[in-house]
Amino acid sequence: MALITYRDALNQALREELRRDPNVFLMGEEVGVYQGAYKVSKGLLQEFGPERIIDTPITEEGFAGVGVGAAMAGLRPIIEMMTWNFSLVAIDQIVNGAAKMLYMSGGQFRIPMVFRGPGGAAHQLSAQHSQSREAWYASVPGLKGVAPSTPYDAKGLLKSAIRDDDPVIFMEGETLYGSKGEVPEEEYVIPIGVTDVKREGTDVTIIAWSKMVAVALKAAEQLAADGISCEIVDPRTLRPLDDAPILASVRKTNRCVILEEGWPVAGLGAQLAFQIQRDAFGELDAPVTRVTGADVPMPYAKNLEHMAMPSPSKVVAAVREVMYLD
Repeated sequence: MALITYRDALNQALREELRRDPNVFLMGEEVGVYQGAYKVSKGLLQEFGPERIIDTPITEEGFAGVGVGAAMAGLRPIIEMMTWNFSLVAIDQIVNGAAKMLYMSGGQFRIPMVFRGPGGAAHQLSAQHSQSREAWYASVPGLKGVAPSTPYDAKGLLKSAIRDDDPVIFMEGETLYGSKGEVPEEEYVIPIGVTDVKREGTDVTIIAWSKMVAVALKAAEQLAADGISCEIVDPRTLRPLDDAPILASVRKTNRCVILEEGWPVAGLGAQLAFQIQRDAFGELDAPVTRVTGADVPMPYAKNLEHMAMPSPSKVVAAVREVMYLD
């Protein structure tokens, strides 16, 4: 195993898939000469050339649409959004084009493409650049949604996403790019639609994905000091959702806290809570509790941004609530 960053794991996945399949290409703002806004595409232009690593103008709707057309013609485009906040400009191509083309063509056109880039808040990027878009895209039939939390998951899932014959929304945590983890030196893939248990526990289940997994792990360490054992379950793929391991964990611990960065209203956590109470109601010893971002546009001030984000202390309080300790 090599210890590498989340950024380098993604770079390895892109490089390996570009080498494996000549139909794969990368398109987006600053992906070539600048080597990516977050250096995920470092060195790819030099190896694969400008016909496969394509710099675009600031025209998300335009190059997303070019990607949909290329996928219809048999290529496998990877469309990089410099941030998922900018995908709102391209949402018509993603939702009304890529997601619906297979259905509306009567199965004549598959859309094997990936939309990828960083999402969520970083550090004082303010309201228009700090949004979590997972719930929006996970609600759309025809799209698959992936949100990896570790370098290992990021590499394996991106390779699977590129090989998939359906459009995949691949959301990378903006503050995860520099995080490190072990990644096998041999080639591997992680199937889309497989939940992972990041930490075994017996007292309460915490469901988290993307960078919230790190928040959950910090909270679990604090709670362990008080004798509370947390099981942390990472769906990794938000659509299709592999809910069997989630339900198995809840049936084991009998308590559940759902942690997500996004807003509380119509969030993914609300859908998860519904499925848990529908399928495991009899095993619950407490109501399902959610920890989310604040229901406000993200503030710019550092202290207010910190207050608006989920934190280990908020998770600890939620766990103590479902344990009836406060």
